[in-house]
Amino acid sequence: MEKEVYKGNIIRVTEEQIENIIWERAYLPDGVIIFPITSEGKVILVHEKRPHETPPHRIKPVSGILEYEKGTPEENAQREMQEEIGFKARTMELLWKMKSNGTVNNEQYFFVASDLEYSKLPNPDGEETIMATIELTPEELLQKILKEEIRWSMSTLGIFRLLRKLGKLQ
Repeated sequence: MEKEVYKGNIIRVTEEQIENIIWERAYLPDGVIIFPITSEGKVILVHEKRPHETPPHRIKPVSGILEYEKGTPEENAQREMQEEIGFKARTMELLWKMKSNGTVNNEQYFFVASDLEYSKLPNPDGEETIMATIELTPEELLQKILKEEIRWSMSTLGIFRLLRKLGKLQ
C-alpha cells in the first residue's frame, strides 16, 4: 500500500513496499508548455527569474502548472501566455501530451500557439519575474539548445517535437 511520506506545495512523495523493495514515487503537478509562433515564424520564449535555481534565471518556453479548477489544458495555456508574454492565440494546437509514470508522475501538455493577438493579464508571480521575451527562428532555437544556452529539461523534449513538426528535424 502506497504511503505518503512528504507533501509540499508542489511535490508529493510516497513509498510502497513491493516484493521486499521500497519504491519511492514523486508526484509533480501537471503542466502546460506553450510554443507561441509569430507571424514571422519565430518561437517566443521568456527569460525568467528563477531565484531557487543556479543560475537564478533561465530561458524557457511559456509554461505553468495546470490548474484544473481554472479550466482545460488549452484554457490554462492561453492564460499562461497572457500572463507571461501578453498574447493569446486564435489557434492553439495540442502538439503532444506526455505522461510520466513510475518514479516521477505527472502529465505535460505541449501546445503550438499561432495567430497571436495582444491580450495581457497580470502575472500572479509578479511582472518582474519575466525579464524579457526572446523570439528565435527554429534554427536559432536548436543552436541555443545545442550550445546549452537553453538548459536541458522536460521542455527540451517538447522543443524537439516542435522542430520535427516544423520540418527542422527528421
